[in-house]
Amino acid sequence: MAFRPSLPPFILESAALRSQGAWTLMAQALLTGLVSGGVIGLFRWLYTIINGAVRAHVAGQDPFAPLSLALMAAGLLLMALTAGLLLRYEPLIGGSGIPQVELIAAGKLPPMRWARVLWCKFVATLAALSAGLSVGREGPCIMMGATVGAGVGYMWHDRCRANRPRYLVGGGVAGMTAAFGAPVAGMFFAFEEMKTPLTLPMLLFTGLSALSAWFMVDVVLDFGLVFPFARLPGLHWSQYWLPLLAGMACGLLGAVYNAGMIRLLLWQDRARWLPGPVRIVFPFICCGVLLLVWPEITGNMGLTTLQLEHLRLPALALALLLAGKIAFSCVSFASGVSGGILMPILLAGSMAGALLAAPLRDAGLVAPEQTATLLVLGMAGLFSASVRTPLTGAALVMEMCGGFHLAPAVLLAAFAAAFTANALHSTPVYDSLKERILEQRRRRRAAASPTEERP
Repeated sequence: MAFRPSLPPFILESAALRSQGAWTLMAQALLTGLVSGGVIGLFRWLYTIINGAVRAHVAGQDPFAPLSLALMAAGLLLMALTAGLLLRYEPLIGGSGIPQVELIAAGKLPPMRWARVLWCKFVATLAALSAGLSVGREGPCIMMGATVGAGVGYMWHDRCRANRPRYLVGGGVAGMTAAFGAPVAGMFFAFEEMKTPLTLPMLLFTGLSALSAWFMVDVVLDFGLVFPFARLPGLHWSQYWLPLLAGMACGLLGAVYNAGMIRLLLWQDRARWLPGPVRIVFPFICCGVLLLVWPEITGNMGLTTLQLEHLRLPALALALLLAGKIAFSCVSFASGVSGGILMPILLAGSMAGALLAAPLRDAGLVAPEQTATLLVLGMAGLFSASVRTPLTGAALVMEMCGGFHLAPAVLLAAFAAAFTANALHSTPVYDSLKERILEQRRRRRAAASPTEERP
């Protein structure tokens, strides 16, 4: 038998990188990151302008006045029609977009029409967010980044099937970086959640995509921190039971959140009597009612994480806010409109942190200025429990608030939450969503295939 020497993987990857062209790969990655950062920067700017205009208009009006009610109903109807028609035109834009990108990169779904998906996802997500639905921008931004990556590969005339995941993953990393200003979390997300093989070409592509997207949104467009807390003090060594407590509590909450959302989605799948348009319009109707009676849990007029830093509410009021926010988030996402779940998860996590801080503050176990620290621990914990990516969750929260000095506590809370959710046998949310997409695809194929007539 002939002798075949075994070369280290690093040498093989270096040879592959040379054969593919390192300069070409770097140019593709930089272009993917810069364009993704520009597109998502435009998205964030437009949403900020629209949301600011809506808040300014509502603040100076009587919401129960006939003219105000008519304008609100017309606006919600317009947003519902936009989101529904675009979803019908391009079904791939439904929901977060992260499960779809992962399945396409894994070859379990066919390639997407990148230009069509990009503009449909952009407009549909903007409509859902502007209407006040409790959905997030991060999943759509990851999908928009992936479409930009696919477009770069198309324009480069790269038809190699093996290179397709590189453009999708690299674009997704750029999208997450641009959505949150978090390049490290974007890199972790690619390899921790998307299960991307860690090769030298992939590492170089994703790293440069993240760096160039961060440069575009933070340096050129100057968006700054997502959560610029006024004060973010660290924990004393005697308080390091707090991250464990926060992590275990968020692990339990994450398991409940995942189970509730997935069961609602599966129930809607089985409810053949519920027409698709009704599913889409229902959360918009709920949003209109909530804007009048409980605006604190809506997406555009609701409480923000920065407000929770200084808001001193009793534990019961915080518990009601948390339950209402989770319920409306599940209803909004289950409608199938374009929108993610990570931003609502982060806000619910900050509410859980505020709920934990209230009795501890009254008991003198934490200082009032440490409330923001517990909000950060709650965000990292609930993210890690739901998505089951503790490194991504910890890095994301620290990059969003600039709290790198809290790294030990945040990592401890994130891993405690993930361990607790695993111990409760809770399936990670994106795994459940991917399985649902594949099951729906199998059902459509079975319904489309001709049935054999019985003799």
